[in-house]
Amino acid sequence: MSFLEVVRPGVQSTIQDSGRRGCRHHGLAAGGALDLISYTWANKLLDNPRNAACLEIVLGGFRAIAHGALQVALTGARTRVTVNGQTVESWQTLNLNDGDELTIDHSTHHRLVYLAVVGGLDAPEQFGSHSVVVREKLEGQGPVQAGDRLMPLQPKRQVPERKVPDHQRPDLDAETVIRLIPGYQYPQFQRADIIRLTTSRYTVGDQSDRMGFRLQGTPLSSPPPGIISEGIALGAVQIPGDGQPIVLLNDCQTIGGYPKPGVVPTVDCGLLAQQLPGASVRFELCDLATAQNQRRLFELHYQNTRWCQTGQELEWL
Repeated sequence: MSFLEVVRPGVQSTIQDSGRRGCRHHGLAAGGALDLISYTWANKLLDNPRNAACLEIVLGGFRAIAHGALQVALTGARTRVTVNGQTVESWQTLNLNDGDELTIDHSTHHRLVYLAVVGGLDAPEQFGSHSVVVREKLEGQGPVQAGDRLMPLQPKRQVPERKVPDHQRPDLDAETVIRLIPGYQYPQFQRADIIRLTTSRYTVGDQSDRMGFRLQGTPLSSPPPGIISEGIALGAVQIPGDGQPIVLLNDCQTIGGYPKPGVVPTVDCGLLAQQLPGASVRFELCDLATAQNQRRLFELHYQNTRWCQTGQELEWL
């Protein structure tokens, strides 16, 4: 039996997959990995199923001991990763031997690190998902604690050494531009406020977490009044009375009463979720078809490519 024994979970580490579907009418958040791209690449490196559960580590500070031979993959925020004190690269597969100590230092540039194991993590499932939404306190699902054992579903399966090509990794150091798809309440906003929203720079506020990111900058001067509470979803941009945008993320509530000029595509939500307080971001208008096509291509690439024998590139089937 092979597993990772958690010695130090860091600020917060939770098990996440791609989230639950069809449960919002029960008052349950979708949950799921915040950074879709990093999460998906971690599973792709190991030929895991698209929805395989992995570990989402906030701000690093994680340490674990391998018991038995184990193959893992690390993606996400740039930070120092060591095995037995020796620095190793992320965005690639990593073979751990019995007794190896894996350490992920605290991240100073971005927020999220993803740790996948071959076959996916064996974790409790509730309402069709392994994803942990901490505030919901579903039975058997909670933050990872020191002493927990992270068990792979298929510990004996092995893949060759692989590395995500540089050109296919997200550039987290580039300017953070989050696209905005106009919604049905868009016409209720003053034209001057829409221009202000899409030409101003905002900074990520301290009160930002898996529920949503509060952005700080030049406030909208005349946001529409509150509305009757209605269903909301991942990426919705709420404008409360202070005129400062809130971008809702995976653990957001299921209903809300603030007006919304539009929604941010899931891929862009992941880029935003990687940003630390004080980081600069800006909005850019986008049409629905463009965002949908990008997501389709992303999913097709996962399903219809395979690793070359060198493990350095992918080829289409």
